[in-house]
Amino acid sequence: MLVFQLTVSLLAGLASAASIKRAAPVDGIAGFATQNGGTTGGTGGSTTTVTTLAALRAAVLGDSPKIVKISGIITGDGEVVDIGSKTTVLGVGSNSGLTGGGLRVKKASNVIIRNLRLSKSPAPTDLIQIQASTNVWVDHNTFSSDLDHDKDYYDGAFDVSHGSDFVTASWNVFTNHYKTSLVGHSDKNSAEDTGHLRVTYHHNYFLNVNSRLPSLRFGTGHIYNNYYKNVATSGVDSRLGAQVLVESNVFDTVTSPIATKLHGGYAVQRDNILINTVMNTDLVAGTLTTPPYSYSIDAADTVAATVVKSAGAGVITF
Repeated sequence: MLVFQLTVSLLAGLASAASIKRAAPVDGIAGFATQNGGTTGGTGGSTTTVTTLAALRAAVLGDSPKIVKISGIITGDGEVVDIGSKTTVLGVGSNSGLTGGGLRVKKASNVIIRNLRLSKSPAPTDLIQIQASTNVWVDHNTFSSDLDHDKDYYDGAFDVSHGSDFVTASWNVFTNHYKTSLVGHSDKNSAEDTGHLRVTYHHNYFLNVNSRLPSLRFGTGHIYNNYYKNVATSGVDSRLGAQVLVESNVFDTVTSPIATKLHGGYAVQRDNILINTVMNTDLVAGTLTTPPYSYSIDAADTVAATVVKSAGAGVITF
C-alpha cells in the first residue's frame, strides 16, 4: 500500500484521514455516509419482499429496522414512495426496481438503497430525493430516463436537499438524463444548508447525460474515481460557497468538467484524466484537500475499465 503524498499543511491531520492507493472494494461503504455514527440501514430487522407499489409503500414506512426487497420492476404512479429511518431497500437479482415514480428519504436517517433500476419518473418527482435526512448510502443502482423529451420533462435522478448530510453515492450508473444530480435545491436556502450537505460520489458512471454531476450549493463534495462519458453541458458545478475535492476521475468528451467561477464555488482538482476534454482554466481554488475519513482510491488510468465493469444494478445481487 502506498499512502498518497499529502501537502505539508495537512501533515498534522494525517491521523484523522488518508487516501490509500489500492483497488477500491466493490462491495463496501465509504465516504461521508461512514461518518456521524455510520450507516447500517435496516440491519437486524425483518425482511419483506414486495412486488407491487402498494406493498412497497407499506413496507418502507416507519422507523423500526427493516429490510425491503423489491422483486421485479414495479410501475409507479408518478408520485414518491417515502422511506422511513433504519431501512434497507434492495433489488432482487439484476432486474428489479421502480419505473414511473421515485423514492424519497425525508426527515429520516440511516437508509441504504442498493441494486435497483430506477427510470422515467415525470417531474417534479426525482428518481431518488433526499430531504432533511442524514446517513444515506445509495449504491449500485442504475438511473435512466431519456433525452427525447425536453430537459424539464423529468426532474433529478438523484437529488440531496434541505440540509441533508452524510450521504454517499457509489457505484451507480446515471444515463440518458438531463438534470442528473443536484445537491442544494435553491440559492436562497443557505440558512438550512450551510454546514451540511456533505456528500461523497465515487465510482459512478455518468454516461450520455447533460449536467449536474453534481451541481452543489453551500455544501461539501468529495468526488473521486468517477467516469464521465459524453456530457453535453457541464460536469461538476461548485456553487455558492461549496467546497469540492475532485480527484482521480476520467472526463471523456465532457463540456466544462469542473466549474466554479461563474457561480461562487471552490474546487481542488488533482490527478484527473481528460480525453477530448479541456479543463476549465478559471477554477477558484478551494480548501478541501483531505476529507475526514480514510478511503481507498484507484489510479485514474484504471477507473474507466473498473467503473464500466462494476457499476450499476446487477453487479451486487441479493
